[in-house]
Amino acid sequence: MPATDRLHVLTGGPGSGKSTLIAALAAAGIVTSAEVGRQVIREQVAVGGTALPWADELAFAEAMWPRELAAHAAALASGATVVLDRGVPDVVGFLRVSGLPVPPRIDAVARATRYNPRVFIAPFWAAIYTPDEERRQPAAVAAATHDVMVATYRAYGYALVELPRASVAARVAFVRQRL
Repeated sequence: MPATDRLHVLTGGPGSGKSTLIAALAAAGIVTSAEVGRQVIREQVAVGGTALPWADELAFAEAMWPRELAAHAAALASGATVVLDRGVPDVVGFLRVSGLPVPPRIDAVARATRYNPRVFIAPFWAAIYTPDEERRQPAAVAAATHDVMVATYRAYGYALVELPRASVAARVAFVRQRL
């Protein structure tokens, strides 16, 4: 089994319960990795930067992909089974949903940086979608992001495992059974 098989990605559109699930998995003793995009947003807001998804989408993607690569390396170096809140292909998906071309270097990194061949995807779930300071997309964009992530991860050779629209505890059990 390749070492990268220990790295499980959780992806999907914004507001689909990924961060809540990551926190619950961590509370259950599973090693997790936080979402890079939110970290970049917080840092950019703190310094008055413009590499934000609502200000400069390409600059935001350029800030994210090296951080996604670093999260992958850290998870791999840990030796543990890790559930990551998004992965390098999410940067490609973000660019696609933004209507921007994918720079060849980002595509190459997404092709070379591998995770477990099964990727967990949280479906758009209108009942739980709530915008916030870091998640400003309207519900229609969140739903479209889910669809783009499905197409993107499939294009990179991953099989998708859709999370149930269920309680956090049920989602934790679902993921644990499949790790």
